[in-house]
Amino acid sequence: MLSAQLIADLQDRLTCEWDGQISDLFVPTSDMCVPTDKFLMTVHAQHFANFGLWHTEDQARLPQATDAEIAEEKRTIDRTNQRRNDLAEECDALLLDYLAARKLPSPTAELHSETPGMIIDRLSILSLKLFHTREEIDRTDAPPGHAERNRERHRILSEQRGDLVSCLDHLWTQVLRGERRVKQYRQLKMYNDPTLNPAIYRGAGNR
Repeated sequence: MLSAQLIADLQDRLTCEWDGQISDLFVPTSDMCVPTDKFLMTVHAQHFANFGLWHTEDQARLPQATDAEIAEEKRTIDRTNQRRNDLAEECDALLLDYLAARKLPSPTAELHSETPGMIIDRLSILSLKLFHTREEIDRTDAPPGHAERNRERHRILSEQRGDLVSCLDHLWTQVLRGERRVKQYRQLKMYNDPTLNPAIYRGAGNR
């Protein structure tokens, strides 16, 4: 059901395929090699949300961006970040359904605070960081020392990703053995809900 290395490899492959192919709505198209397994489809969609978020934030930071452009980018960032979190939670829901059919996780096992979905989200961000750090290593117009600095950054990121892959696989093995348990954690974000964000329901003029 879960292989952290398979997930990391999928995220890397998708990042390479999508680079330069960003759609306005950040919706995967049929030619993007979507996996057929429901869990991996969700991992795929979650990574695509992070991919969209990464590039939208880049656009919002452009020095020449107008106030109107920044405002629109901020709205896109909020929507995409909500989707990113929702899909990480969906990864956990699918894994917990898989476990429930096997009478897992063990209710007496020690609770692990970080869920697999949270770790998958962190792996997604690391995949993007690694890809764009490689781009900086290969830049021909970079100043002296730029490539060397980014080679060291790439080494650190690779080590961090390798550690995280091992941790996720180890956690999953422990859960399957009944030695550790995970549970669904909902982010319950408030800023996108007009009934929960006082700046919205009270009106901007009353802040």
